[in-house]
Amino acid sequence: SRRHKLYREELNLTSAAAPLPLRPEASWLQFHLGISQDGLYPRASPAVTRLLRDMRELPTISADYSQDEKALLGACDCSQVVKPSGVHLKLVLRFQDFGKAMFKPMRQKREEETPEDFFYFVDFQRHNAEIAAFHLDRILDFRRVPPTVGRLINVTKEILEVTKNEVLQSVFFVSPASNVCFFAKCPYMCKTEYAVCGSPHLLEGSLSAFLPSLNLAPRLSIPNPWIRSYSFDGKEEWEVNPLYCNTVREIYPYSNSNRLLNIVDMAIFDFLIGNMDRHHYEMFTKFGDDGFLLHLDNARGFGRHSHDEISILAPLSQCCIIKRTTLLRLQLLAEPEYRLSDMMRESLLQDPLAPVLTEPHLLALDRRLQLILDAVGKCIDTFGEATVVANDTAADRARLDT
Repeated sequence: SRRHKLYREELNLTSAAAPLPLRPEASWLQFHLGISQDGLYPRASPAVTRLLRDMRELPTISADYSQDEKALLGACDCSQVVKPSGVHLKLVLRFQDFGKAMFKPMRQKREEETPEDFFYFVDFQRHNAEIAAFHLDRILDFRRVPPTVGRLINVTKEILEVTKNEVLQSVFFVSPASNVCFFAKCPYMCKTEYAVCGSPHLLEGSLSAFLPSLNLAPRLSIPNPWIRSYSFDGKEEWEVNPLYCNTVREIYPYSNSNRLLNIVDMAIFDFLIGNMDRHHYEMFTKFGDDGFLLHLDNARGFGRHSHDEISILAPLSQCCIIKRTTLLRLQLLAEPEYRLSDMMRESLLQDPLAPVLTEPHLLALDRRLQLILDAVGKCIDTFGEATVVANDTAADRARLDT
């Protein structure tokens, strides 16, 4: 605390700063203005390119806990909170031009697989999974994951010395190896054993761009109909009833909108990354029942390349429906000249932390893609293509052709 106070006094940060003007050309603002009913950003968006560059390069001007950590500490009244623990540490970093990004530090090395005895709800959160999920989502042409980039953060200069949160300041320490470390401050599992450490100051992490505030762009958080049981021995109905989709189809809004097709899209995305933790999904209220689902919080993906969790595909295999545009995209990425692993490998080379995924994880994408196509093929054999493959709107078909 004393060091932080001296640092602020040295930079004359104790006096009230003049309000900063909002620049219309700021990449964060342009990203927000580009959100439409089709996705978070248009294809080849120059605003997203600039946003990724700014998150890589701009200096941080403040750091703080995210809203869910603050809720547990009683510092704010935040609804729809996912409880954090000591091993699930994330911070909000702010930049000039009112930019804001969620920082998730490196908790697990790329070559380490999640232990097979781990339940999905106690798994690590991986910074490289957040980065890879953004690239995969873009390759699939979903555009439902906020722009995410990797960055080496100097935890001393870019977090400790710019934060005004005294609780956050208090969890920094120097390890016996002379590395600067910090840990989560929450009611449980918050000990130095769960700290993340720089080397000695630099730490890898992912930065995910914030969406517009809820005041400007209200969102709904809705339980996933295929939510898993968050206990050691419980089972949800979909896990024991193969006809569960018939029940879902009778419930609004899954009975009369594209929502169920969007759930299948999300399941396909989660199966490819191996994410079993999709307990809720969010969507903008502005776009109504047929709006796209946001694919947020993907840090529990890419944990095990040696295992394909077929149960993630339950919405597809039980409902036997898929968008035609989604199917065409998957079929294209199964072709040798557009192989998904090759597309991902090339895309991820753009990230500062490349290589983001190990080769076994990249090859697992090809294997899982074939399993998805096999599941669709089985559905078509059973019910016929006209029943299984849903025609998208004319606008969707036109976008696919461009």
